[in-house]
Amino acid sequence: MGAPAHGSDLRTDRPERSRRALVAGSVGNFIEWYEFGVYGYFATVIAARFFTPEGGSEAEALVRTYASFALAFFFRPVGAALFGRLGDRVGRRPVLIMVIVLMTAATTLIGVLPTYDTAGALAPWLLTFLRVLQGLSAGGEFGGAVSVMTEFAPPGRRGLYGSWQSFTVALGLLGGAGVAALLATVLTEGQLGDWGWRLPFLLTLPMGLGALWLRLRLDETPSFESLREESRPERPPGREVAKAIALGAGRVMGWAAAGYTFLVVLPSYLQSSLNATFQQALVATVLANLGFAVTIIPAGVLSDRIGRRPVMLTGALLVTVLAVPLLNLLQNTGTSNAVKGGAVFVAGAVVGLMAGPGPAMLSEMFPTSVRYTGLGLAYALSNAVFSGCAGLIITETIKRTGSVDIPAYYAAVTCAVSVFALLTLRKEPVRQGS
Repeated sequence: MGAPAHGSDLRTDRPERSRRALVAGSVGNFIEWYEFGVYGYFATVIAARFFTPEGGSEAEALVRTYASFALAFFFRPVGAALFGRLGDRVGRRPVLIMVIVLMTAATTLIGVLPTYDTAGALAPWLLTFLRVLQGLSAGGEFGGAVSVMTEFAPPGRRGLYGSWQSFTVALGLLGGAGVAALLATVLTEGQLGDWGWRLPFLLTLPMGLGALWLRLRLDETPSFESLREESRPERPPGREVAKAIALGAGRVMGWAAAGYTFLVVLPSYLQSSLNATFQQALVATVLANLGFAVTIIPAGVLSDRIGRRPVMLTGALLVTVLAVPLLNLLQNTGTSNAVKGGAVFVAGAVVGLMAGPGPAMLSEMFPTSVRYTGLGLAYALSNAVFSGCAGLIITETIKRTGSVDIPAYYAAVTCAVSVFALLTLRKEPVRQGS
């Protein structure tokens, strides 16, 4: 299924509507990844408060925490299918409003949950239930946000507009890391464990209300309006859509796996495997996310000029080659802090080369009539398997094998597979109307 030749996908006669769509689409991504970042950064604290009954080991608790993390990701495809179908039938705007309400409510409620000491075995089940709701909402967020951004994009700028989805992912992860680092600095370890970990989740409420206000002011996309005017909108065969979804998932699996390995799982890995302090782990994560953020938008812009394929292939190949050497630098006690900081910055930067053009690439794989569902499912399926399971797979494999190189192998292998899927992308730059 190639890029649809619909000029309506690219045209808008009101530039301010494009800018408004960019902000309204981005803000939900920020909140979503802020929360997922916070959950990852506080994984060790959450493990102790929700998954450590008397007699349980810290390693077992961390595995259970990541199991809850993974479960939420496996509900993303369900949310992508559910909300995507609605978004392709009733419109992008009303579904994105529903999604932001659900996301905000679920995340805020995590901040008021009773812990294991208070509620016993009910506590981890309540947390897992809210994580499931977050997974559903996150599954509906990506497809709608990227559809809005790329369908409102001016001619020849889908790569740039789509890259803002990934850029706000970086901002969300950085925001989560910043809040976590601030709390770790101003609060004692006891205060952080007792109640301080709740604050980042409660902060989602004002952010969510702001996002809701922006989306209530959002217009429906020109592409969907044109589709709605057709008496019998043409929909591609189900087999063709399924094939495109599978191919899209393969193209972004390296981005999903390497992104979560370097940007979210890293803090817990540094603490549990390399004996880093909480503050040191957060500094490393901030640097990785800064590297990620720096390359995303330039990569999106470059993909508008030379095509999605060469930019994304470069990122996937670099991760494949550099993952093990970069991790070995972190493991080496003789490596200076400056070199270690540079290593995690580079790790994030190469992931940004895939994340910048990725949203536009997925959007161009599906026509308007199935775009919300198609690109949402491709992204959600890849993230469910290769992002959501990253912490669980890495932590459990290190526990069983004792090898501290597992994160690098995981990122390198998944990116190597993505290289083959990305080779199927056409070589030429994406032109107006393509």
